[in-house]
Amino acid sequence: MSKLLFTRDELMTDHNFASGHVVEGQVLHGGFSSDGDYLPPRSEIRGVAIASWADALRARGGDLLDADASLLRGPRVPNSEQQRLLIREGLGQTFWNTLTITGKIEGRGRMIADMPFPDMQELVVEDISEMAIGHLKKGLLEAHGIDEGGQPEKGIGGHDVMWFVARDLVFGPEAFPDIEPPQGISRAEVGRRWMPQIPQPYELALSFLMNLLVIEFRAEIGFANTQETFRTDDLFTDKRAEAELAAEIVERIRTDERIHVESLRLYIGELRSLHFKTEGGGTALGSDVLDPFWEQLIAWATGKQPHIAAEQQYNVIKERILKHDDGERVLARFEALADGDFMVAAG
Repeated sequence: MSKLLFTRDELMTDHNFASGHVVEGQVLHGGFSSDGDYLPPRSEIRGVAIASWADALRARGGDLLDADASLLRGPRVPNSEQQRLLIREGLGQTFWNTLTITGKIEGRGRMIADMPFPDMQELVVEDISEMAIGHLKKGLLEAHGIDEGGQPEKGIGGHDVMWFVARDLVFGPEAFPDIEPPQGISRAEVGRRWMPQIPQPYELALSFLMNLLVIEFRAEIGFANTQETFRTDDLFTDKRAEAELAAEIVERIRTDERIHVESLRLYIGELRSLHFKTEGGGTALGSDVLDPFWEQLIAWATGKQPHIAAEQQYNVIKERILKHDDGERVLARFEALADGDFMVAAG
């Protein structure tokens, strides 16, 4: 029978790397096997544990949450073709901003390692000691957060620094003015209780995990588009080797993120299969508590949210394009390349 109980130190264990991960003098997390394959950080035992917990969940009749990035429909501005157009026209600031903002958002993920998180055993009727959710504060959330924000105190970059390194390979660190991530788009229902059956601290914790999974899905789409841009032969023609390396760095980030997505799908799958203690002294099946929140979250993430975000981005980029010497021509071409369902929102 597979091992299902792990210590924090086991879940934080690195592979025995044949070589470290260093780019342009910057030490990054993870490393390489003797065959030259990239190995994610803190994954030697974490990966085995996740697979074992998933097998155990399926043996009990459950499964990981049935969801992937294909859920997130909706327009993107700029899409891959628009991004390439902008760079060809000497308007690389949009791509530089994207790389910078992505790195800063990844850096904020470092808080996952240290965030207060309630003991799920106090909520769940069944024993969770040999489940992934029984290990959230025993290394799993800590590893996730450090993957995102690195260990700056040790000089080791995580995903945040990896994005900055990828950016600087083709642009340099000061090609354009620094930029901060924009404010998130709030829903009208913010503050509404979607899980009134359980105490609010648990609702906040569970909604955080589901929101985090949606963020990971959205990021996956953006990361794939970024790689396409780096790998376009007629872009960054004086730095093709650097652009290819930048694309490879993004691939390493995506390799790390697959662990995060699998973990989050596992946590939610486990929770859906269990019973929660309710505020009224009874119990409720996890899926009955979680599914209404998940359904409205996906409805927002595939309905209003992408159109609002696309329109906001369009307006910012339009202003930038019109400062170009041939702005009207570039804007017309940019709009012609828009996703089919976008221009309705843009007007």
